Amino acid sequence: MRVYADSGLFVCFEGGEGAGKSTQSRLLKDTLEVAGHTVLLTFEPGDTEVGKALRQIVLSPSTGELSHRTEVLLYAADKAEHVDTVVLPALARGEVVITDRYVDSALAYRGAGRDLVVAEVEHVNRWATADLRPHLTVVLDPAPQTGLGRFEERDRIEGESLEFHQRVQQGFLDTAAADPDHYLVLDRAPVDEIAAAIRARVLGMLDG
Repeated sequence: MRVYADSGLFVCFEGGEGAGKSTQSRLLKDTLEVAGHTVLLTFEPGDTEVGKALRQIVLSPSTGELSHRTEVLLYAADKAEHVDTVVLPALARGEVVITDRYVDSALAYRGAGRDLVVAEVEHVNRWATADLRPHLTVVLDPAPQTGLGRFEERDRIEGESLEFHQRVQQGFLDTAAADPDHYLVLDRAPVDEIAAAIRARVLGMLDG
């Protein structure tokens, strides 16, 4: 059963590596705070003490190869801690929560990217997050090679093949297409134009 918080607003940014999620998240936070809203900006993996340790494991190149199922479970553990200790308390206080990555990243990277069964990956992650869904997910959709070109050094996931990242990006688009009412997909455009489209959508939700 899909769960949407009845207080606050939950907004998620998704997309491949170097898509601009962090930039757009900060711009939206600044806009909403100027408009008088209390905003929590957060991210996955790693925005809890437990998550920091898990992030080191899953992203450090020194970790080497992991079982794909192990990777699913480590990321899901980060999500469980993040939702229970960061996201849900802020929503209960009536805040706008903006997260850089959430469940869709698990579906795209561990499902489409790793070629696991997406439904099985989703089952684990929905359980870990108590099926809490964002009110809006913004998917940024630059070409994978464009985003990857922004990194001089790559972590364990960024270092995967271009074909892997192409599967990941298609995974994001497939998830968004299945639930268009809760998604905003934005293709290549200048940063300010993307920010304006996001701002209009989110402010419309808050004012509606």
